[in-house]
Amino acid sequence: MATDDDDSHDLRRSADLLWGRGRPGRRGPKAQLSLERLVEAAIALADAEGLAAVSMQRVAAELGYTTMSLYNHVPSKDLLLEAMADAVVGQPPADRGEDWRASVLAWATDLWGVFAAHPWLLRLHFDHPPLGPNQLAWLERLLRAMTAGGLDGLEAMSAAMFTVSAVRGMSQAQQDMYRGATDPARAEAEYQRMVVSLVDVSRYPTLAAVFGGPVFAAEPVQGGLPPEIEFGLQRLLDGLAAQVRSRGRTC
Repeated sequence: MATDDDDSHDLRRSADLLWGRGRPGRRGPKAQLSLERLVEAAIALADAEGLAAVSMQRVAAELGYTTMSLYNHVPSKDLLLEAMADAVVGQPPADRGEDWRASVLAWATDLWGVFAAHPWLLRLHFDHPPLGPNQLAWLERLLRAMTAGGLDGLEAMSAAMFTVSAVRGMSQAQQDMYRGATDPARAEAEYQRMVVSLVDVSRYPTLAAVFGGPVFAAEPVQGGLPPEIEFGLQRLLDGLAAQVRSRGRTC
């Protein structure tokens, strides 16, 4: 059974690795093998072959080292995966001078792009919230936008978590539904036609009405959010703005 002390220890191990705390200094020539090289090789494997290809043995082989050599730089595969997750998201793009609503939508669009570029990120599951410097920088940018809209700390964090969940969940759903499709938009249109051909209007009147219309007609701008996600986030932002206005603040 895990205890509070066990949880604290796990958090410390993650923080030490991700923030470089406690790494011994080196004198003399630069080491040939480093955590950064391990992470870079592991990310390349995941991008090329998927997360299942990433193992300590495979990463070691790619770099030309023994598996035991890797453990001098990262204590476990779980910690390697954490380091990969933080490294691959990188620093978030800077705010582009938008108002708070546009900043939230821009943030969501940027995160959507990260998931699209590295689908294996959605297969990672950790037993604690993100701790890495890059991931916290993403959270900083989102919370800055939320608080600029007039939300207090708890409200901003709640809205941020909902936003992250929406983008992550819809990204995951799209990947799961259209995995292997070379053209997801075409696959969506084919699905719509199939549903229309299957449903009996007397038994499924709402499905028939909805799918008989332009359900998947709108396509996102290249690199933008899919319309269904933007619609949902816009309604979330409407609600947040109304909450702030109800307290007499402006946003």
